[in-house]
Amino acid sequence: MPKFCANLTWLFKELPMIERVRAASEAGFAAVEILFPYDVNAQELRDACVIHGVKMALINSPPPNYTGGEQGWAAVPELESRFRRDWARVMRYAGVLKPQMLHIMSGVAEGPEAEACFIGNLQWACAEAKGLPITIEVINRKTMPGYFLHDYDQAARIIEAVGAPNLALQLDTFHAHQITGNAMAVWEAHSSLVGHIQVGNGDDRHEPAAAPFDHPAFFKRLDAEGYEGWVSGEYEPKATTQEGLRWIR
Repeated sequence: MPKFCANLTWLFKELPMIERVRAASEAGFAAVEILFPYDVNAQELRDACVIHGVKMALINSPPPNYTGGEQGWAAVPELESRFRRDWARVMRYAGVLKPQMLHIMSGVAEGPEAEACFIGNLQWACAEAKGLPITIEVINRKTMPGYFLHDYDQAARIIEAVGAPNLALQLDTFHAHQITGNAMAVWEAHSSLVGHIQVGNGDDRHEPAAAPFDHPAFFKRLDAEGYEGWVSGEYEPKATTQEGLRWIR
């Protein structure tokens, strides 16, 4: 069975963030991830992880624009200096939370100039991270209109151009289904680049199921092929999180 992780931004939302760590541990998760932990006391969050014996798998970067702006701007040329300035805050949080990976969001952008900016920022961040693994995620444009990184071949090209050993692809089955209609084909084409997986049902983003994408078959395939990374539940529970965890069992 894959190593399952709980995305606490999406799961156990009936609880305050710190208490979600305990709930995830009691539900049997060995790791958690939080998209944007920057409005939570980092030390309290770290203490909760230690007390309840769970690892911090991943956090997103850069910190979000809480005034309502876009999430992420690593591919936005006019915000390059802001991305690099905000990186200091990311690393401060990473220094406390000890995440196993950092996900860098491209933001809303288009064209060759944006791609060059993204590649440059990723090269810079991969060097600044001092070996800490970094991921980039392909996101469908229905969920995030105008999001720069919206194609898997594009992501593979960028990873090759960056040329950093600590950069990997983050594969989300919901986004893969929304973009291609065949998440398994995405895995077959790009599994060698994947360092982190997130799962959610392909049509409604509820609990991962057997249709429209066969998650049980996917999990068996991950085991058969020796995938060793985390598989994180990033979805909107139909009812309570606990009631929906039958998909793991």
